[in-house]
Amino acid sequence: MTRTSIIRAAVAAAAIGLATLATAQETPGHLPHEGPSVSTPAKNIKFFKSGVKTAVGELEAGPAYGNLQTGRHGTFIRMPAGFVSAVHIHSHDYYAVVVKGVGANDPVGATPKALPVGSYWFQRGEEDHVTRCLSKTDCLFFIVQPGKFDYVPAK
Repeated sequence: MTRTSIIRAAVAAAAIGLATLATAQETPGHLPHEGPSVSTPAKNIKFFKSGVKTAVGELEAGPAYGNLQTGRHGTFIRMPAGFVSAVHIHSHDYYAVVVKGVGANDPVGATPKALPVGSYWFQRGEEDHVTRCLSKTDCLFFIVQPGKFDYVPAK
């Protein structure tokens, strides 16, 4: 197995574990997907514009399960290289894994902590923070959230 294959396998295992953990905290004993088992190649994930923009581009979301606009979900987030969010909050906690690029997710005023492929973060809901793509290539994150996704500029 190559180093890249090992990293990809670790990221996939972490994402599945996070999805199960987030769901288990919300509804014990239930998996995040109801129905038959699903395997979706990356090329079949349908991304859409999120409406969250900066001068370098717009975040795109690609659903894996659930619906980020209405409730519990697992979603891929594509972030343009060099993207730095405004200070913001989310109503619900979320868990994230870096699938591609180098990201950062830090409290306001903190020095960005580089999170390369395979890294993880947890973001508490209602807490001001800044999310970045530090790499020269686009970033891809996988997030799991027990409630709908929102992006609320800090007051």
